[in-house]
Amino acid sequence: MRERYGDNILTHPEFDPDLWMEVGSSSGPNKNRVYELSNTTADNLRSTRSVSTVESSQSISSSQSKEFVALQQHTTQLTEKYDNLKAEYAELKASHAQQRAEQRVESEQLKASHA
Repeated sequence: MRERYGDNILTHPEFDPDLWMEVGSSSGPNKNRVYELSNTTADNLRSTRSVSTVESSQSISSSQSKEFVALQQHTTQLTEKYDNLKAEYAELKASHAQQRAEQRVESEQLKASHA
């Protein structure tokens, strides 16, 4: 931590997953033992660390950060589209159910008038 963030521990982040993975996944007999890190946890951390540290990690380039922001915006847009389509589907489903109910009433009225 001191090599990366300096001697003032007040400037150190509470948790740096990149540094943790660097030390925890180093080769040698103590691999994953420094932090009692299981292989599954290590794999999960490896796959998610770049997403969780975009703003805090100095190792991520500006282009990667811009790409992440663009992906976040795209995800937000897709979520909004999904929510709109979901609401539209619910309205159509309710409208269809209402039409079917009206048709049943009309059908019953016709049967009653013919009887």
